[in-house]
Amino acid sequence: MDFHLDTSSFTAERAWGSRLIGELDGITVRLHWTDKPYKWHVNDGPEVFVVLSGTVNMHYREAGTEKVQRLTEGQIFFANDGDAHVAHPVGEARVLVVERKDSV
Repeated sequence: MDFHLDTSSFTAERAWGSRLIGELDGITVRLHWTDKPYKWHVNDGPEVFVVLSGTVNMHYREAGTEKVQRLTEGQIFFANDGDAHVAHPVGEARVLVVERKDSV
């Protein structure tokens, strides 16, 4: 068993640095810390993105049009395989990401 009780104080040396929480049949669960945007990407499988603290503006493309959804603490974004998206934190944010191992 592993307990990760310091999620609200977790930081990393660089934006999007992470701590591996666990792995489930080729799926990783990671705690990320960031204060900078990620990059536009399309995962090679579904992704679950949970905002644990802070605020994140999730930019995504729908039918060729860029849209933005603001996510606050406790809110979840689910990306299907092929969904283009990029996360832009507003200040610091901590997020839990569940996705295929070695995904972008």
